[in-house]
Amino acid sequence: MKTAVVTDSNSGITQRQGKDLGIFVVPMPFMIDGETFEEDISLTQEEFYSRLKEDAEISTSQPSPETVMNMWGRILEEYDQIIHIPMSESLSSSCQTALMLAEDYEGRVQVANNRRISITQRQAALDAREMAGMGMDAKSIREELERVSGDSSIYITIDTLKYLKRGGRVTPAAAALGTLLKIKPVLQIQGGKLDAFSKARTMKQAKATMLAAIAQDLKNRFHDPEAEHTWIAVAHTSNYGAAEEFAAELRGLYPKTGKIIADPLSLSVACHIGPGALAVAATQCLSSGITVSKVE
Repeated sequence: MKTAVVTDSNSGITQRQGKDLGIFVVPMPFMIDGETFEEDISLTQEEFYSRLKEDAEISTSQPSPETVMNMWGRILEEYDQIIHIPMSESLSSSCQTALMLAEDYEGRVQVANNRRISITQRQAALDAREMAGMGMDAKSIREELERVSGDSSIYITIDTLKYLKRGGRVTPAAAALGTLLKIKPVLQIQGGKLDAFSKARTMKQAKATMLAAIAQDLKNRFHDPEAEHTWIAVAHTSNYGAAEEFAAELRGLYPKTGKIIADPLSLSVACHIGPGALAVAATQCLSSGITVSKVE
């Protein structure tokens, strides 16, 4: 049984990384001032942030059914089955669209609704690749990914309230007051839902808040205080230096975990929170007899 792994660029996996990893990546489309772009195809990270800082009108969309089906069709010429891992259904309609499209493939395409986004979605794709390499079929992989869908956390510190205000997630008055007081909000994503978590006055305080939150999750939710069986990752929006520094700090705190990456957040997230953001994620490794080695 030859099973292909497909995800979308919300995972943060670039086209080049996807080729190196053996994972197919559907590019997410964006509208910028009325023109359509595809992430990492006709729109680079640098170009995106340049347009964002110019106050261009940016909105996200989902891949067209034709784009998804054409990719599936090409893959199924070589593979027996597909495990498709889209962005969480609570944050995008692309998951429901993929589920509907998969009904016409007689079980050859399995869509995992495992409530992930960004670096936790990336880990789901890597876990799926590992399970496919072990000979598991797409249905079994989907069931395992959905079983552990709640075993992840993301905490994000926002550098500016400008983009949350633009998207209507905070009122103009609240944004103005927060900017005046130099508030750094800390957001959380649990099970695909984005919520407010805490507030800080400096990036140092915000990082301390995120570290404490991850430590609590490791202890109380994952029952793995030393992160021996948990993936930890750092992500950022045009904030590479701070992300590398944060990753180094986490490596010192959790030496038993696997390699801690520091990658850019997907542009679908970045357009809502702006540049300068910093995030940390924890994702529990697969269990129930399935051992996925920490190789990435």
